[in-house]
Amino acid sequence: MYRLASLVTFLAGVSLPSISHAETLNVCYDQWPPMTIFPSEGAPARGVIIDMLDEIYASKGYELKYFEVPLARGLDMVANGLCDMLPEIPASEISGKGFVYANQETFAYTTAFVVRRGDPWRYNGIQSMKGKRVATGPGWDYSSVSIDYQNYLDDPKNSDFVEVVAGYDDVVDRVFNMIKENRVDLYADNDLVLQFVIKRLALNDSLQIVRPGLEKKMIEKPIFSTKIPPAKRQVLIKIWDEGRVSMKGEKEQVLLKKYGITFNK
Repeated sequence: MYRLASLVTFLAGVSLPSISHAETLNVCYDQWPPMTIFPSEGAPARGVIIDMLDEIYASKGYELKYFEVPLARGLDMVANGLCDMLPEIPASEISGKGFVYANQETFAYTTAFVVRRGDPWRYNGIQSMKGKRVATGPGWDYSSVSIDYQNYLDDPKNSDFVEVVAGYDDVVDRVFNMIKENRVDLYADNDLVLQFVIKRLALNDSLQIVRPGLEKKMIEKPIFSTKIPPAKRQVLIKIWDEGRVSMKGEKEQVLLKKYGITFNK
């Protein structure tokens, strides 16, 4: 959900040379494991959404070239034609200069909270936040899933209870350890992200995921550069839309299980 903030701020509009749009699909993406992951030596996995892109576009003869960048940079690169697409950002009413949304969402994510194991706290509206120390990241925006929650984080009267955790690609890891160390009490994010991180950090004995989360689902969709010729862009969007529909159900579950996560009913 924090990703929406970068969507609001990226529109600098610097004119840069456009890339060629042949059978290579240039994809910018940010680190949001397990949905999108920066690979490393010995850990080549790129995440659920990137696996989807590989299957959908490779089957149509495209070669995918990836650029692992912070979200704000990725949005700039799409707007300026240096990347053809970015695989998921919050679908909002904010009009994007330099990109258009696909029709089919990647996922509609539910949110959840992570707290210390044994903590009886559960989210029951913004009044349940009273006295709780909550972690977030710099500029992260939850307003697409709960305006009340975002207003709580932004309210100067709550500053003693809101910890803004800085970092590059390890903010969520740091937040989990801060909860374990009793430096903050809770953190909200995509349920799938919480499942993945708590397992990867082996913190199941210390932390737990609790539900319900925030009020609305987080709808995310791919975006495509307006620097792509319109006919070509429509082909790319059509390939995504049809491919994503074809992957619903069993194929989708196989991908989720690969990363040890599942949607909670």
